[in-house]
Amino acid sequence: MAYDKFTTLQDTAVPLPAENVDTDQIIPARFLKATEREGFGDNLFRDWRYDTEGNPKKDFVLNDDTYSGKILVAGKNFGSGSSREHAVWAIYDYGFRCVVSSFFADIFKNNCLNIGVLPVTVSPEFIDKLFEAIEADPKVEIKVDLPSQTITLVSTAESESFEINEYKKQNMQNGFDDIDYLLNISDEIEAFEKTR
Repeated sequence: MAYDKFTTLQDTAVPLPAENVDTDQIIPARFLKATEREGFGDNLFRDWRYDTEGNPKKDFVLNDDTYSGKILVAGKNFGSGSSREHAVWAIYDYGFRCVVSSFFADIFKNNCLNIGVLPVTVSPEFIDKLFEAIEADPKVEIKVDLPSQTITLVSTAESESFEINEYKKQNMQNGFDDIDYLLNISDEIEAFEKTR
């Protein structure tokens, strides 16, 4: 399944400074029965967003109109716990295209790269600057430049570089998952097979 191409994203951000957010908090296990990848965004952070009657909790950031944007700025050790892809499906389906943290769980990070959500790892100092800037001005913009592998706080021009696997970088820029990549080079594969 192809995803949105990702080159440069400049947008406002939603702050979630909680640390050690696991995949069961991102998408509770009771919502994993669906086989289609759509609709998971409705239950992103379900138990944090809604009370037992299904009413939005006013104090949770996704229910606060003050914050919006396609970038989620998260606390340290984001995406720990089980390996469920559904957590990233929920993030993508909700509308986030980038998650920024000072540390990601490895499996979650790889799932992001396979599903079209760019995980950007920054230093603890830079993540603190982002949280402070968003708190001071919820309309502050962050620019994530995948070709140059930089993330910039637009208001101050403070910037950091981030690492990404070159293959995954190319796939993100083309909107490919692993299957799309193989289909895209099918002519080369067939030509190679003919030489064997």
